[in-house]
Amino acid sequence: MEIFTLLETLEDMLEKSRNVPFSGKCVVDKEEILDIIKEIRLKLPEELKQAKWVKEERQRILVEAQNEADEIIKEAENRIISMIDEHEITRKAYEKKVEIIETANEMSREISKGTKEYADSVLAGIEVALQDAMKVIQNNRKELK
Repeated sequence: MEIFTLLETLEDMLEKSRNVPFSGKCVVDKEEILDIIKEIRLKLPEELKQAKWVKEERQRILVEAQNEADEIIKEAENRIISMIDEHEITRKAYEKKVEIIETANEMSREISKGTKEYADSVLAGIEVALQDAMKVIQNNRKELK
């Protein structure tokens, strides 16, 4: 910053100036000092603008970084929720699959049992009919002899 250079120049001028004996005061070139002060005044607004801009830019970058960090955290939280939901959906689908298979197996057992009972019933009826037919045949044979 040029202002610091100008201030150092002022300081050097004061240190190198002649001292007034017994007073702690010094003799300086008034015009030279006033010129440096004038330059400082001219440079000060520009330097302040730059400092203000740097401060605002720093704040903007910090806000932007915070927003980006918040967005990353939000995305991570959403991804975690999504993964949990996917896991929950998978778990529920597996449970439903197991339930469907168990129901299908139970229905298969019931159908098989019903089929066997029906077949046994039909065969028992045929057996009775055949036994009756056999008795008739045996009786008819006895009569023929």
